[in-house]
Amino acid sequence: MQEMETISWQDFARIEMRVGRVVTAEVFKEARKPAYILQVDFGEEIGMKKSSVQITELYSPEDLIGRLVVGVVNFPKKQIGPLMSECLITGFHNTTGAVTLCMPDMDVPLGAKLC
Repeated sequence: MQEMETISWQDFARIEMRVGRVVTAEVFKEARKPAYILQVDFGEEIGMKKSSVQITELYSPEDLIGRLVVGVVNFPKKQIGPLMSECLITGFHNTTGAVTLCMPDMDVPLGAKLC
């Protein structure tokens, strides 16, 4: 078993993992690996952010509209081809390596912080 690095509570508290709702999802045509561009509404305090997500194996753009997702909203922006990604949408690799989204299983307010 691989030893896991530990972090302090203060380290964890600095990560802004917030709930957002997918407003738009479109194919990221210029991406090297199949991906979508998502516009996610994180509520009044944070607003709209865009992200490139490699989740094309399990989701279609139509499947994503209106879904709640969990995103890290305090990473620095990252240039991905012609897109400036503003947040990291979280997920897990399944047994085949495809990414499944990390999503709340009940409705929560947009912008709610992971606790």
